[in-house]
Amino acid sequence: MRLNDLLKKLVNKQDSREVAKKRLKFALVYDKLEVSDTMLDNLQSELMEVISRYFEIDQNAMNLDIQRSDDYSALVLNTPILSARHQNHAQAAQGHAG
Repeated sequence: MRLNDLLKKLVNKQDSREVAKKRLKFALVYDKLEVSDTMLDNLQSELMEVISRYFEIDQNAMNLDIQRSDDYSALVLNTPILSARHQNHAQAAQGHAG
């Protein structure tokens, strides 16, 4: 076996270890959050209610998701805003909610 071949095998083993380590870290973050689809649906519904006080949004196009990376998880909300509501309308909506 040549020295180059031996070095390549050693480097590949280290790369495999790093990949496995990252996958384990990702799995631990996911388990730690324990977020169900029902929880996301409920959160989306509540956020839609609050955002609608200030903006007219396309509720059918609203999407809420959790994106995960090696180091963090992010709550990502995406919805088209059709228009801003006037301040007095937003205050009236708050009065009806309370």
